[in-house]
Amino acid sequence: MKRLLVILCTTLIPFIVTAQETDAESWAKRDFHIKEVMVYGQRPMKEIGTQQTKIDSIVLKENIALSMADVLTFNSSIFVKNYGRATLSTVAFRGTSPSHTQVSWNGMKINNPMLGMTDFSMIPSYFIDDASLLHGTSSVNETGGGLGGAVKLSTKPADAKGFGLQYVQGIGSFKTFDEFLRLTYGNDHWQTSTRAVFSSSPNDYKFRNHDKKENIYDEDMNIIDQYYPIERNRSGSYKDLHILQEVYYNTGRGDRFGLNAWYINSNRELAMLTVDHGDDTDFDNRQREQTFRGVLSWDHLRNDWKIGAKAGYIYTWMAYDYKRDVGNGTMMHMTRSRSRINTFYGQVDGEYHIGNKWLFTANLSLHQHIVESEDKNIIRQDGGKAIVGYRKGRPELSGSISAKWRPIDRIGLSVVVREEMFGKEWTPIIPALFIDGVLSKRGNIVAKASVSRNYRFPTLNDLYFLPGGNPDLKKESGWTYDAGLSFAVGREGIYSLSGSANWFESFIEDWIIWLPTTKGFFSPENIKDVHAYGVELKADLNVALTKEWQLGLNGTFSWTPSINRGEPRTPADQSVGKQLPYVPEFSSTITGRLSWRRWTFLYKWCYYSERYTMSSNDISLTGKLPPYFMSNISLEKVLTFSWADLSLKGTINNLFDEEYLSVLSRPMPGINFEIFIGITPKW
Repeated sequence: MKRLLVILCTTLIPFIVTAQETDAESWAKRDFHIKEVMVYGQRPMKEIGTQQTKIDSIVLKENIALSMADVLTFNSSIFVKNYGRATLSTVAFRGTSPSHTQVSWNGMKINNPMLGMTDFSMIPSYFIDDASLLHGTSSVNETGGGLGGAVKLSTKPADAKGFGLQYVQGIGSFKTFDEFLRLTYGNDHWQTSTRAVFSSSPNDYKFRNHDKKENIYDEDMNIIDQYYPIERNRSGSYKDLHILQEVYYNTGRGDRFGLNAWYINSNRELAMLTVDHGDDTDFDNRQREQTFRGVLSWDHLRNDWKIGAKAGYIYTWMAYDYKRDVGNGTMMHMTRSRSRINTFYGQVDGEYHIGNKWLFTANLSLHQHIVESEDKNIIRQDGGKAIVGYRKGRPELSGSISAKWRPIDRIGLSVVVREEMFGKEWTPIIPALFIDGVLSKRGNIVAKASVSRNYRFPTLNDLYFLPGGNPDLKKESGWTYDAGLSFAVGREGIYSLSGSANWFESFIEDWIIWLPTTKGFFSPENIKDVHAYGVELKADLNVALTKEWQLGLNGTFSWTPSINRGEPRTPADQSVGKQLPYVPEFSSTITGRLSWRRWTFLYKWCYYSERYTMSSNDISLTGKLPPYFMSNISLEKVLTFSWADLSLKGTINNLFDEEYLSVLSRPMPGINFEIFIGITPKW
């Protein structure tokens, strides 16, 4: 097993090709673009056989109030599990759990090593310049552990000439304020950018509480009717500050140096559940976070090869406080949890291109986590306070080598071999095989297939959390198979149409799940074998209706059964053969964009089928959340002056005032509004 990394270290020398990518051409003498239709032979060899969804940069910069959770909800086939507005948002990729999705920012993994997941509500879309989803087997090209897939997020130089400034002010329902500022400077060698986002709101939206009923009485105090009361979201306020500093230096001789530094300061209350009957002044339920992420990078490019190196650091301080009024007006701590995470990151990678037929790549990365987690509110028997938690460190080493071969223009083959070490434990070799072929150049019809093995190690909380951690957990493992077709047609400047249909199947063994114990707390166990399979569809259409009217449409659809195939734990276990909790079997999205001159109208729609809240799929009590549709619209006008560009934008979220839940007892807001005013001076 270790021989792979030995070979990797000795062969990781300068090698590859520059990516063959072409900028989209303007299709209507305006700012709206239709993507070029490329023949398959011009596609980058790095993408041979991969199932990938790239998020359009227009979507990422749609408005400053959006997080990556909002972007993925309306522009991808994955399910975003949202605990409420401005609260924890995680993803279920292809029917897996949030910890089965690996997330990277500028190459550095940002999954929380304690929980294994990423909170996408804490990632402003305005801070991301490139975003792509790697489905299933394709994630092995980037990292291990992505049993569902991987999300790649990155920034890039602003390409500024001289000084630049952009400011956007957003004002919305529930006294919500969003502010964005960007300062840039650039010349032939230097590119610098400073971005800042600040969002705040009391977040006291109204909702109909379907978990409570109020009685209506007649004069004799007989109950004559009942109704669900209208309540406000209580104790859900938030203040989030994000600052991103970037500096790039290009020598002009094939070397580029970069610095990316991202600071987060968040103070959020955790809103009351719909089943809470107390007064919001009787308690304080709050989570605070301060996080710093920094990456230094160096890239050295030549005609046929490339080598790069990165070094990074992440520091996260998290505090969770739960206080209650003990009856005399005094607030007493029930929970006082503190966590500190230090992560050191290093990576070196190389690519080497031989002619137009071969591409070899190699990558070696290390993440060293040092975690301190403790609850400072545990009372000892002698009356003193005990610190309960754990302090652990764990290195995570990942290395891969790959060979990509295109013997003829129509066929491509790729083999990836990866190996990983967590702590002192090594995975077996992780292989992945990809193949694609052009069935028809006329319609750019491409067939793809891939297969891979993958492993995911338990998180630090899985192993060491007190009480309940299980140090005897086994790593999860699985095989994933993908196959699909894609096409792309169009006429330059008139229209472009592309789409894909993919089938996938995953078999995951030793799935980790937290279960209640007889001692009164939860503990994780390897109890499930999960069979996740389904179909993913995607289509994009852009049309120049006239010289001044442009239409863009895109949509996704996914069918994702995710079934527990393990053995019953007890005779009463009814979970075998059932859909996993909080995984919708069906989901779909549609986005339409209509532009005329400097006006743009946008319509976004998404759908999730019912989700079970219990592993038995029992719906007798509160075991099912109903399906829901969501519609958002916006209208934007751009005004151009000699001294500045101004943008005015209005949005309506939840257009039809849908009453829905993403998570049990966590209400979501009804119809709400936002207005944005932006200015970009011309120096």
